Amino acid sequence: MSVDFSQTDEDGRCVLRFEGALTMLRARRLSDELAAVRADDIVVDLSGVERMDTVGAWLIHKLERDRGATVTGASDEQRTLIEHVAQADKPITVRRQPEPLIYQFVGQVGAASVTAVTTLVGLLGFFGSLCLSVAQIFRHPRRFRFNAVVQQFDMVGIHALGIIGLMSVLVGIVIAQQGAVQLRQFGAEIYTVNLIGRAAMRELGVLMTAIMVAGRSGSAFAAELGSMKLNEEVDAMRIIGISPMESLVFPRVLATLLMMPLLGFYAAILAIVGGGIFTWASLDMPPITYVQRIREVIPMTDLWQTLIKAPTFGFIIAMAGCFQGLLVEGNAEEVGRRTTTAVVQGIFLVIVLDAFFAVFFTQIGWP
Repeated sequence: MSVDFSQTDEDGRCVLRFEGALTMLRARRLSDELAAVRADDIVVDLSGVERMDTVGAWLIHKLERDRGATVTGASDEQRTLIEHVAQADKPITVRRQPEPLIYQFVGQVGAASVTAVTTLVGLLGFFGSLCLSVAQIFRHPRRFRFNAVVQQFDMVGIHALGIIGLMSVLVGIVIAQQGAVQLRQFGAEIYTVNLIGRAAMRELGVLMTAIMVAGRSGSAFAAELGSMKLNEEVDAMRIIGISPMESLVFPRVLATLLMMPLLGFYAAILAIVGGGIFTWASLDMPPITYVQRIREVIPMTDLWQTLIKAPTFGFIIAMAGCFQGLLVEGNAEEVGRRTTTAVVQGIFLVIVLDAFFAVFFTQIGWP
Protein backbone atom coordinates (compact mmCIF):
# COMPACT_ATOMS: atom_id res chain seq x y z
CA MET A 1 0.00 0.00 0.00
CA SER A 2 1.43 3.41 -1.03
CA VAL A 3 0.64 6.95 -0.12
CA ASP A 4 -1.50 9.30 -2.23
CA PHE A 5 -0.25 12.84 -2.32
CA SER A 6 -2.36 15.83 -3.45
CA GLN A 7 -1.84 19.58 -3.47
CA THR A 8 -4.61 22.20 -3.19
CA ASP A 9 -4.88 25.91 -2.42
CA GLU A 10 -7.24 26.94 0.39
CA ASP A 11 -7.52 30.54 1.58
CA GLY A 12 -4.18 31.38 -0.01
CA ARG A 13 -2.40 28.51 1.70
CA CYS A 14 -0.89 25.43 0.05
CA VAL A 15 -2.44 22.30 1.57
CA LEU A 16 -0.61 19.00 1.08
CA ARG A 17 -2.83 15.99 1.81
CA PHE A 18 -1.41 12.51 2.34
CA GLU A 19 -3.50 9.35 2.28
CA GLY A 20 -2.52 5.71 2.74
CA ALA A 21 0.86 4.52 4.07
CA LEU A 22 3.57 7.12 4.48
CA THR A 23 6.50 4.70 4.51
CA MET A 24 9.93 4.13 3.01
CA LEU A 25 8.56 2.49 -0.17
CA ARG A 26 7.85 5.85 -1.84
CA ALA A 27 10.34 7.95 0.06
CA ARG A 28 12.59 8.81 -2.90
CA ARG A 29 9.75 9.72 -5.29
CA LEU A 30 7.79 11.56 -2.60
CA SER A 31 10.83 13.56 -1.60
CA ASP A 32 11.32 14.73 -5.19
CA GLU A 33 7.62 15.66 -5.47
CA LEU A 34 7.74 17.67 -2.22
CA ALA A 35 10.87 19.47 -3.40
CA ALA A 36 8.98 20.58 -6.51
CA VAL A 37 6.28 22.32 -4.43
CA ARG A 38 6.72 26.07 -4.65
CA ALA A 39 4.89 27.72 -1.78
CA ASP A 40 5.76 29.63 1.36
CA ASP A 41 2.73 28.92 3.55
CA ILE A 42 2.28 25.14 3.67
CA VAL A 43 -0.22 23.07 5.62
CA VAL A 44 0.35 19.29 5.86
CA ASP A 45 -2.82 17.26 6.40
CA LEU A 46 -2.14 13.76 7.77
CA SER A 47 -5.72 12.85 8.61
CA GLY A 48 -5.81 10.33 5.75
CA VAL A 49 -2.50 8.58 6.65
CA GLU A 50 -3.11 5.08 8.00
CA ARG A 51 0.51 4.07 8.67
CA MET A 52 3.79 5.97 9.08
CA ASP A 53 7.35 4.79 9.62
CA THR A 54 10.51 6.66 10.56
CA VAL A 55 11.29 7.66 6.97
CA GLY A 56 7.81 9.14 6.53
CA ALA A 57 8.15 10.99 9.83
CA TRP A 58 11.48 12.36 8.64
CA LEU A 59 9.87 13.76 5.46
CA ILE A 60 7.20 15.56 7.49
CA HIS A 61 9.78 16.85 9.97
CA LYS A 62 11.88 18.10 7.07
CA LEU A 63 8.91 20.15 5.80
CA GLU A 64 8.45 21.62 9.29
CA ARG A 65 12.15 22.39 9.72
CA ASP A 66 13.06 23.74 6.29
CA ARG A 67 9.79 25.32 5.08
CA GLY A 68 7.91 26.12 8.26
CA ALA A 69 4.99 23.81 7.40
CA THR A 70 2.08 23.36 9.81
CA VAL A 71 1.08 19.74 10.48
CA THR A 72 -2.61 18.92 11.10
CA GLY A 73 -4.64 15.75 11.41
CA ALA A 74 -1.82 13.65 12.86
CA SER A 75 -2.71 10.99 15.41
CA ASP A 76 -0.96 10.83 18.77
CA GLU A 77 1.31 8.02 17.61
CA GLN A 78 2.25 9.87 14.46
CA ARG A 79 2.92 13.09 16.37
CA THR A 80 5.10 11.18 18.86
CA LEU A 81 7.10 9.59 16.04
CA ILE A 82 7.64 12.98 14.37
CA GLU A 83 8.79 14.46 17.67
CA HIS A 84 11.28 11.63 18.22
CA VAL A 85 12.68 12.15 14.75
CA ALA A 86 12.99 15.87 15.46
CA GLN A 87 14.87 15.20 18.69
CA ALA A 88 17.32 12.96 16.83
CA ASP A 89 17.93 15.62 14.20
CA LYS A 90 21.25 16.95 15.51
CA PRO A 91 24.43 17.83 13.65
CA ILE A 92 27.07 15.08 13.69
CA THR A 93 30.78 15.79 13.65
CA VAL A 94 32.17 13.11 11.37
CA ARG A 95 35.78 13.98 12.00
CA ARG A 96 36.92 14.51 15.56
CA GLN A 97 38.33 17.91 16.16
CA PRO A 98 41.98 17.61 17.28
CA GLU A 99 42.65 18.70 20.84
CA PRO A 100 45.43 21.19 21.57
CA LEU A 101 48.80 19.53 22.06
CA ILE A 102 49.05 20.65 25.67
CA TYR A 103 45.73 18.92 26.44
CA GLN A 104 46.93 15.74 24.75
CA PHE A 105 50.20 15.82 26.69
CA VAL A 106 48.50 16.40 30.03
CA GLY A 107 45.97 13.66 29.28
CA GLN A 108 48.67 11.15 28.38
CA VAL A 109 50.70 12.00 31.49
CA GLY A 110 47.59 11.67 33.64
CA ALA A 111 46.63 8.33 32.10
CA ALA A 112 50.18 7.00 32.53
CA SER A 113 50.24 8.14 36.16
CA VAL A 114 46.92 6.45 36.91
CA THR A 115 48.12 3.25 35.23
CA ALA A 116 51.38 3.30 37.18
CA VAL A 117 49.65 3.81 40.53
CA THR A 118 47.03 1.16 39.74
CA THR A 119 49.73 -1.32 38.74
CA LEU A 120 51.75 -0.61 41.88
CA VAL A 121 48.72 -1.14 44.10
CA GLY A 122 47.88 -4.33 42.21
CA LEU A 123 51.44 -5.64 42.63
CA LEU A 124 51.33 -4.93 46.36
CA GLY A 125 48.03 -6.76 46.66
CA PHE A 126 49.43 -9.65 44.61
CA PHE A 127 52.47 -9.78 46.89
CA GLY A 128 50.17 -9.92 49.91
CA SER A 129 48.22 -12.81 48.41
CA LEU A 130 51.47 -14.63 47.69
CA CYS A 131 52.61 -14.14 51.29
CA LEU A 132 49.34 -15.60 52.56
CA SER A 133 49.77 -18.59 50.24
CA VAL A 134 53.34 -19.13 51.51
CA ALA A 135 52.04 -19.03 55.08
CA GLN A 136 49.45 -21.68 54.18
CA ILE A 137 52.17 -23.87 52.68
CA PHE A 138 54.26 -23.58 55.85
CA ARG A 139 51.21 -24.56 57.90
CA HIS A 140 50.44 -27.48 55.58
CA PRO A 141 53.77 -28.66 54.04
CA ARG A 142 52.03 -31.38 52.04
CA ARG A 143 50.58 -28.64 49.81
CA PHE A 144 54.08 -27.77 48.59
CA ARG A 145 54.38 -28.83 44.93
CA PHE A 146 57.95 -30.06 44.66
CA ASN A 147 57.58 -31.43 41.12
CA ALA A 148 56.25 -28.10 39.86
CA VAL A 149 59.23 -26.26 41.37
CA VAL A 150 61.70 -28.71 39.81
CA GLN A 151 60.01 -28.29 36.44
CA GLN A 152 60.40 -24.52 36.71
CA PHE A 153 64.08 -25.01 37.68
CA ASP A 154 64.54 -26.75 34.37
CA MET A 155 62.70 -24.07 32.40
CA VAL A 156 64.14 -21.01 34.13
CA GLY A 157 67.66 -22.28 34.75
CA ILE A 158 68.85 -25.24 32.70
CA HIS A 159 67.31 -24.18 29.39
CA ALA A 160 68.67 -20.65 29.84
CA LEU A 161 72.32 -21.65 30.33
CA GLY A 162 73.13 -21.63 26.63
CA ILE A 163 71.78 -18.21 25.69
CA ILE A 164 72.97 -16.56 28.90
CA GLY A 165 76.43 -18.08 28.52
CA LEU A 166 76.79 -16.92 24.91
CA MET A 167 75.54 -13.45 25.79
CA SER A 168 77.93 -13.17 28.75
CA VAL A 169 81.00 -14.23 26.77
CA LEU A 170 80.21 -11.69 24.04
CA VAL A 171 79.57 -8.92 26.60
CA GLY A 172 82.90 -9.71 28.24
CA ILE A 173 84.68 -9.46 24.91
CA VAL A 174 82.99 -6.14 24.13
CA ILE A 175 83.90 -4.70 27.55
CA ALA A 176 87.52 -5.79 27.12
CA GLN A 177 87.78 -4.41 23.59
CA GLN A 178 86.23 -1.04 24.35
CA GLY A 179 88.12 -0.70 27.63
CA ALA A 180 91.44 -1.53 26.01
CA VAL A 181 90.87 1.01 23.23
CA GLN A 182 90.18 3.82 25.72
CA LEU A 183 92.89 2.88 28.23
CA ARG A 184 95.49 2.55 25.47
CA GLN A 185 95.35 6.33 25.04
CA PHE A 186 96.79 6.69 28.56
CA GLY A 187 99.16 3.73 28.39
CA ALA A 188 97.08 1.88 31.00
CA GLU A 189 95.99 -1.22 29.10
CA ILE A 190 96.88 -3.37 32.09
CA TYR A 191 93.87 -1.93 33.90
CA THR A 192 91.56 -3.51 31.34
CA VAL A 193 91.51 -6.51 33.67
CA ASN A 194 90.20 -4.30 36.49
CA LEU A 195 87.46 -3.00 34.24
CA ILE A 196 86.41 -6.46 33.11
CA GLY A 197 86.44 -8.00 36.58
CA ARG A 198 84.60 -5.24 38.44
CA ALA A 199 82.02 -4.56 35.72
CA ALA A 200 81.22 -8.23 35.10
CA MET A 201 81.04 -9.40 38.70
CA ARG A 202 79.36 -6.35 40.20
CA GLU A 203 76.93 -5.09 37.58
CA LEU A 204 76.75 -6.52 34.08
CA GLY A 205 76.63 -10.20 34.98
CA VAL A 206 73.54 -10.04 37.16
CA LEU A 207 71.92 -7.15 35.27
CA MET A 208 72.18 -8.74 31.81
CA THR A 209 71.01 -12.03 33.29
CA ALA A 210 67.98 -10.35 34.83
CA ILE A 211 67.09 -8.70 31.51
CA MET A 212 67.45 -12.02 29.70
CA VAL A 213 65.34 -13.86 32.29
CA ALA A 214 62.68 -11.14 32.11
CA GLY A 215 62.47 -11.47 28.34
CA ARG A 216 62.56 -15.26 28.42
CA SER A 217 60.97 -16.56 31.62
CA GLY A 218 58.89 -13.51 32.59
CA SER A 219 57.17 -13.51 29.22
CA ALA A 220 56.65 -17.28 29.43
CA PHE A 221 54.99 -16.94 32.85
CA ALA A 222 52.63 -14.25 31.57
CA ALA A 223 51.75 -16.19 28.41
CA GLU A 224 51.19 -19.49 30.25
CA LEU A 225 49.02 -18.06 33.00
CA GLY A 226 47.24 -15.79 30.54
CA SER A 227 46.30 -18.73 28.33
CA MET A 228 45.09 -20.68 31.35
CA LYS A 229 43.05 -17.70 32.49
CA LEU A 230 41.59 -17.29 29.00
CA ASN A 231 40.60 -20.97 28.87
CA GLU A 232 39.02 -20.68 32.33
CA GLU A 233 41.45 -23.24 33.76
CA VAL A 234 42.30 -20.92 36.64
CA ASP A 235 38.62 -20.57 37.53
CA ALA A 236 38.23 -24.34 37.33
CA MET A 237 41.11 -24.77 39.77
CA ARG A 238 39.43 -22.45 42.24
CA ILE A 239 36.14 -24.33 41.90
CA ILE A 240 37.71 -27.69 42.78
CA GLY A 241 39.54 -26.16 45.75
CA ILE A 242 43.07 -25.67 44.32
CA SER A 243 44.68 -22.31 44.98
CA PRO A 244 46.25 -20.83 41.81
CA MET A 245 48.69 -18.90 43.99
CA GLU A 246 49.99 -22.11 45.55
CA SER A 247 49.99 -24.29 42.45
CA LEU A 248 50.88 -21.81 39.68
CA VAL A 249 52.46 -18.65 41.08
CA PHE A 250 54.52 -19.87 44.05
CA PRO A 251 56.52 -22.56 42.12
CA ARG A 252 57.45 -20.05 39.43
CA VAL A 253 58.43 -17.33 41.91
CA LEU A 254 60.44 -19.74 44.07
CA ALA A 255 62.25 -21.28 41.10
CA THR A 256 63.20 -17.88 39.66
CA LEU A 257 64.29 -16.57 43.06
CA LEU A 258 66.59 -19.57 43.66
CA MET A 259 67.99 -19.82 40.13
CA MET A 260 68.86 -16.15 39.64
CA PRO A 261 71.93 -16.15 41.98
CA LEU A 262 73.32 -19.17 40.17
CA LEU A 263 72.62 -17.70 36.74
CA GLY A 264 74.04 -14.32 37.76
CA PHE A 265 77.27 -15.85 39.06
CA TYR A 266 77.47 -18.08 35.98
CA ALA A 267 77.04 -15.06 33.69
CA ALA A 268 79.68 -13.04 35.57
CA ILE A 269 82.22 -15.86 35.34
CA LEU A 270 81.64 -16.33 31.61
CA ALA A 271 81.89 -12.57 31.02
CA ILE A 272 85.26 -12.67 32.77
CA VAL A 273 86.23 -15.65 30.59
CA GLY A 274 85.21 -13.72 27.48
CA GLY A 275 87.32 -10.75 28.56
CA GLY A 276 90.22 -13.10 29.24
CA ILE A 277 90.01 -14.52 25.73
CA PHE A 278 90.27 -11.01 24.29
CA THR A 279 93.17 -9.96 26.53
CA TRP A 280 95.03 -13.16 25.65
CA ALA A 281 94.49 -12.69 21.92
CA SER A 282 94.86 -8.91 21.69
CA LEU A 283 96.97 -7.81 24.68
CA ASP A 284 99.23 -10.90 24.82
CA MET A 285 98.40 -11.45 28.50
CA PRO A 286 98.83 -15.10 29.53
CA PRO A 287 95.75 -16.75 31.06
CA ILE A 288 97.57 -17.43 34.34
CA THR A 289 98.47 -13.77 34.71
CA TYR A 290 94.90 -12.79 33.85
CA VAL A 291 93.46 -15.11 36.51
CA GLN A 292 95.86 -13.81 39.12
CA ARG A 293 94.97 -10.21 38.30
CA ILE A 294 91.25 -11.05 38.46
CA ARG A 295 91.72 -12.53 41.94
CA GLU A 296 93.48 -9.35 43.05
CA VAL A 297 91.08 -6.77 41.63
CA ILE A 298 87.69 -8.31 42.50
CA PRO A 299 86.82 -7.77 46.19
CA MET A 300 84.53 -10.15 48.01
CA THR A 301 81.96 -7.39 48.35
CA ASP A 302 81.31 -7.51 44.59
CA LEU A 303 80.32 -11.17 44.86
CA TRP A 304 78.07 -10.39 47.83
CA GLN A 305 76.39 -7.63 45.84
CA THR A 306 75.65 -10.05 43.00
CA LEU A 307 74.28 -12.67 45.38
CA ILE A 308 72.05 -10.08 47.07
CA LYS A 309 70.74 -8.43 43.93
CA ALA A 310 70.12 -11.59 41.92
CA PRO A 311 67.32 -13.14 44.04
CA THR A 312 65.65 -9.74 44.39
CA PHE A 313 65.66 -9.29 40.63
CA GLY A 314 64.35 -12.83 40.13
CA PHE A 315 61.53 -12.28 42.59
CA ILE A 316 60.44 -9.06 40.89
CA ILE A 317 60.57 -10.61 37.40
CA ALA A 318 58.51 -13.64 38.41
CA MET A 319 56.01 -11.47 40.28
CA ALA A 320 55.51 -9.17 37.28
CA GLY A 321 55.08 -12.08 34.86
CA CYS A 322 52.57 -13.98 37.01
CA PHE A 323 50.69 -10.80 37.93
CA GLN A 324 50.21 -9.72 34.34
CA GLY A 325 49.30 -13.25 33.27
CA LEU A 326 46.47 -13.49 35.80
CA LEU A 327 45.10 -10.12 34.61
CA VAL A 328 44.28 -11.49 31.14
CA GLU A 329 40.63 -11.13 30.21
CA GLY A 330 38.66 -11.09 26.99
CA ASN A 331 40.54 -12.52 24.02
CA ALA A 332 43.87 -13.84 22.76
CA GLU A 333 45.06 -10.34 21.91
CA GLU A 334 45.05 -9.57 25.63
CA VAL A 335 47.57 -12.39 26.18
CA GLY A 336 50.08 -10.74 23.87
CA ARG A 337 49.51 -7.32 25.40
CA ARG A 338 49.93 -8.58 28.95
CA THR A 339 53.04 -10.55 27.98
CA THR A 340 54.64 -7.44 26.54
CA THR A 341 53.66 -5.47 29.64
CA ALA A 342 55.20 -8.15 31.88
CA VAL A 343 58.56 -7.95 30.09
CA VAL A 344 58.65 -4.15 30.07
CA GLN A 345 57.52 -3.95 33.68
CA GLY A 346 60.07 -6.54 34.82
CA ILE A 347 63.01 -4.86 33.05
CA PHE A 348 61.96 -1.41 34.31
CA LEU A 349 61.71 -2.57 37.92
CA VAL A 350 65.05 -4.38 37.67
CA ILE A 351 66.82 -1.23 36.45
CA VAL A 352 65.16 0.89 39.15
CA LEU A 353 66.20 -1.58 41.84
CA ASP A 354 69.72 -1.78 40.43
CA ALA A 355 70.05 2.00 40.76
CA PHE A 356 68.76 1.77 44.33
CA PHE A 357 71.27 -0.97 45.19
CA ALA A 358 74.13 1.05 43.66
CA VAL A 359 73.39 3.98 45.97
CA PHE A 360 72.73 1.73 48.97
CA PHE A 361 75.96 -0.27 48.66
CA THR A 362 77.98 2.91 48.19
CA GLN A 363 76.48 4.36 51.35
CA ILE A 364 77.38 1.30 53.42
CA GLY A 365 80.96 1.28 52.15
CA TRP A 366 80.84 -1.28 49.34
CA PRO A 367 81.99 0.91 46.42
